[in-house]
Amino acid sequence: MIEFKYMCKSTGAQNFLFHSHDAYEIYYFHSGVCTYLISDRVYRLAPGDLIIMHGMTLHRANPDPAVEYCRSLIHFDPRFVRRFFNPPDMVDLLLPFHRLKNYRFRLGGKSRQQEVEWLLADMSRYYTVQQPLAKQRFLLLFLQLLIEIYEEYQMTDHAAESPTEKELIVQRVISYIEKHYAEEISLERIADELFLSKYYLSHTFKDVTGVTIMSYVMNRRINQAKICFLIDPDLSVTEAGYRVGFKHLSHFSRVFKEKVGMTPEQYRKWVRCRAGIDMPL
Repeated sequence: MIEFKYMCKSTGAQNFLFHSHDAYEIYYFHSGVCTYLISDRVYRLAPGDLIIMHGMTLHRANPDPAVEYCRSLIHFDPRFVRRFFNPPDMVDLLLPFHRLKNYRFRLGGKSRQQEVEWLLADMSRYYTVQQPLAKQRFLLLFLQLLIEIYEEYQMTDHAAESPTEKELIVQRVISYIEKHYAEEISLERIADELFLSKYYLSHTFKDVTGVTIMSYVMNRRINQAKICFLIDPDLSVTEAGYRVGFKHLSHFSRVFKEKVGMTPEQYRKWVRCRAGIDMPL
């Protein structure tokens, strides 16, 4: 129900893929130099930044490989939170996720950062330990973290900071892809639509995101196929591939397995089992 990774560190060239999941996510940036992409938003991170994500939105970290990159991650099922932490007479602690969807908080002041970092450190102590009350202590600390996020949501001016010229170009590219990913799409077509040279467009996109434009298109199509299966587990693999822009089933199956780690049919069966559709009697 809650997956927690504390102070994950990496250096050197890493292949951080665009990905999505139906779990909600809390991401805390400890140190490094990193650009973070969520859908068409580009965030230049600073230590102490905390990101919340609503689920099933493509996102990717693009850290500088020359600097150690350190972050903490929490994935959780919102149904679990509602079950334990949201009685009728209490504040809805998931409201920031519902209202803001995907958002970066810049924690104000060292004391605010320290409070969150102390909570994460304490959570790490109880996450894997096998002793009485460890799980309860972990859940209480997680509840306190959600309260901190809710309070930050109440205090924060939610106006977005001004993006750089390159980030604006990336946002325009992703917005265009969002409207046309199910159609025949090419670098030439995007460049013509945005009145930019192919070289400048592809170089700028790769510089900001760490991936090529056509790689992003494939990730977006596969992400939408996953959403199609989640919405309609009875949807055929052929129809799902066609809806998201693939003209050939073999190509769709190959790219899907490459990105997701299983074939479309295996993913469809997994969704059906999770929903109880194919559970044995």
